[in-house]
Amino acid sequence: MLDAIELAAQVGDALKSKKLLLTVAESCTGGGICQAITEIAGSSDWFDCGFVTYSNSSKSELLDISPSLIAQHGAVSEEIAAAMAEGALASSEAHISISTTGIAGPGGAVPGKPVGTVCFGWVVGGITHTERLVFAGDRHAVREQTIVHALDRLLRYLKEV
Repeated sequence: MLDAIELAAQVGDALKSKKLLLTVAESCTGGGICQAITEIAGSSDWFDCGFVTYSNSSKSELLDISPSLIAQHGAVSEEIAAAMAEGALASSEAHISISTTGIAGPGGAVPGKPVGTVCFGWVVGGITHTERLVFAGDRHAVREQTIVHALDRLLRYLKEV
């Protein structure tokens, strides 16, 4: 399996060939996706910006997510992941987006959402995709698996555009 930086390089090649820009909205990964992306020399050709919206209020203020939507579904939900991905697009010059929101642990679990629960959002070709997964491991492992999965799935979606 490829690591995050290798995946970011492949994502960059795909975006550059299609003349598309990427934006990222991260919560549980705390900028880890942006870190992997900006490890790639020349990423400014295909990466516009990233938002680290760790708090609910920053999700509302920076990504224009209604506090009532967060209250209704919880910050860790596919609905919020979709809203984050869509909000990042609306707040940037990008064409494509990724979002992550989850519970990396060791605390934070709530009924129905154990530690390791992560919700993803991608907007590719004007279509919003979401997914919910539960990863095993400690905080570092959950975050690393989240970064890799977000980039890997984006690469798959880009092949369909």
